[in-house]
Amino acid sequence: MNKLFLPLTLLSLSISTAAVAQQQRSGTPEEQAACSRDVQRFCRPVIDQGDFTILACLQQHRPKLSAACNQVLKNHRQ
Repeated sequence: MNKLFLPLTLLSLSISTAAVAQQQRSGTPEEQAACSRDVQRFCRPVIDQGDFTILACLQQHRPKLSAACNQVLKNHRQ
């Protein structure tokens, strides 16, 4: 039993890590298109700092975002 526990734990950890990595991608082409104008308008200074920085920027400008981009963030529970 103990010999199986560690491999199963490692397998489970690798699967959950892959799922998290999948969720951290920048979105579908449609989602990117929905937010591209907002990113250009509000987040241009941080555009080269990665997806999480852009997400934080969009969240800071939430009241000014387009309805489409706002919906993308809602769909991703942001």
